[in-house]
Amino acid sequence: QVQLAESGGGLVQAGGSLRLSCAASGSRFSIYDMEWYRQAPGKERERVALITPGGSTNYAESVKGRFTISRDNAKNTVYLQMNTLKPEDTGVYYCYAYSYYYNNWGQGTQVTVSS
Repeated sequence: QVQLAESGGGLVQAGGSLRLSCAASGSRFSIYDMEWYRQAPGKERERVALITPGGSTNYAESVKGRFTISRDNAKNTVYLQMNTLKPEDTGVYYCYAYSYYYNNWGQGTQVTVSS
């Protein structure tokens, strides 16, 4: 099982960058698919990016070419580098760990992009 804690959110102007981190505590971090979701006010939670244990990645169309997900299994951490941010990227960003046997969410970190 893993517990997740996000950090790195904040207020940034459009065109700026932020890097989110998700630190995992517990065992066997390397076996999990790690995913970033976001939820804007009044909207459903949507998946932004995913990275598999083997390092394969997948992105929502809206963030392709701007966001990069990566993981450091030695540090039990997954990152989301967000560049060229837009006001529509505003929302609470959540880290999610998935395996066949167990899954868990972090508490979220707020990202606000001003125009």
